[in-house]
Amino acid sequence: MRTRIKVCGITRPEDALAAAEAGVDAIGLVFYPPSPRYVEPERAASIAACLPPFVTSVGLFVNADAETIAEVVGQVGIDLIQFHGNECPDYCAAHGRPWVRALRMKDDIDLAAEAARFAGARGLLLDAYRPGVPGGTGETFDWGRIPADLADRVVLAGGLTPDNVGEAVARVRPWAVDVSGGVESAPGIKDKQLIARFVEAVRAGEAIDETD
Repeated sequence: MRTRIKVCGITRPEDALAAAEAGVDAIGLVFYPPSPRYVEPERAASIAACLPPFVTSVGLFVNADAETIAEVVGQVGIDLIQFHGNECPDYCAAHGRPWVRALRMKDDIDLAAEAARFAGARGLLLDAYRPGVPGGTGETFDWGRIPADLADRVVLAGGLTPDNVGEAVARVRPWAVDVSGGVESAPGIKDKQLIARFVEAVRAGEAIDETD
């Protein structure tokens, strides 16, 4: 199975194009003002408009109100919504777009229960847990905590880099991986070479047979 790749925290059209040229499947636009990767909707619209066919634009929100989400979706034309706050399933499903639910890997999280609760999500993005931080920690978590029967719904995030994503793909076999800081030269500024290396590492991880 080919692992899908998303590069999140895009703030410049040239970075979106570099990701697409490297073979990335989706780019993420952060609509959470406290984030150093926050992008104004007007700029996000210019980024989304430059994407070639079949590259998905994803809008990331954290406990945003429905009016804000509607304005961003209308202005930017994002394809998919990624929820990183305390949003309930009904709220996630109420915005006229397919959606992904981010789950932070607290010690006591019941992934099977959360997967059932968010059955309407296109996927479950699993990220490292740090109190008070909704995502983008740059930290990994124990991938062994992910049940094998959930792998085809998992978007694996949390501290991924060109140096560790191959191992992550080989061990977890997630549907997709999500990277932000691991391919940056500065917050929100992506490095073309690091993106290319990340994609290469994902493909190398796919080729590893962990049963050998």
